[in-house]
Amino acid sequence: MQWTLVVPVKHLARAKSRLADTAHDGVRPGLALAFAQDTVAAALACPAVVDVAVVTDDARAGRELAALGAGIVPDEPGGGLNAALAHGAAAVRAARPHSPVAALNADLPALRPAELARVLAAATQFPRAFLPDAAGIGTTLLAVAPGRELAPAFGTDSRARHRASGAVELRLGAVDSVRQDVDTGGDLRSALALGVGPRTAAVAARLLIAGQ
Repeated sequence: MQWTLVVPVKHLARAKSRLADTAHDGVRPGLALAFAQDTVAAALACPAVVDVAVVTDDARAGRELAALGAGIVPDEPGGGLNAALAHGAAAVRAARPHSPVAALNADLPALRPAELARVLAAATQFPRAFLPDAAGIGTTLLAVAPGRELAPAFGTDSRARHRASGAVELRLGAVDSVRQDVDTGGDLRSALALGVGPRTAAVAARLLIAGQ
């Protein structure tokens, strides 16, 4: 089974505010873009993924991610993360009504295609399933079978909210790269320890040099 992934990317100028203690205002937009680029590149390299739809109104992000091969869906609702994901899923279903769809965070810079394939293979067993993040509080992936509504509930305590909505929690080992999203400096250090993609590595190297 081949999946279409929906990846939301907010305006880069507003992205990753919780990394303020690690990256200053002039660096964070580029770091957020690097996260998204490495996430999308790894997702497109996954054999279980047929395409990636990025939902964004940021012109730079749209341009750079389209260059990697992602489709760009304008964030017409402008109503936040869950509205963007629902809109992206609807756009995907209009083009591919029989495709399974998964929402994937844009801040998984250590993402490994093989680990993503394992998660998606496990998700095929359920009408709707999700993967909790490394902290065990949030969600990094929400997957639905053809004909099912995505019904995203990302945000604060999304693990509990997705479970309460009836989605099955995927309990898999050895998929750390799919669970390690980056919101804080500690998260970034954990992702770097796993091994991040080239764009994130380049920006992180500049951060380390500046901090010396």
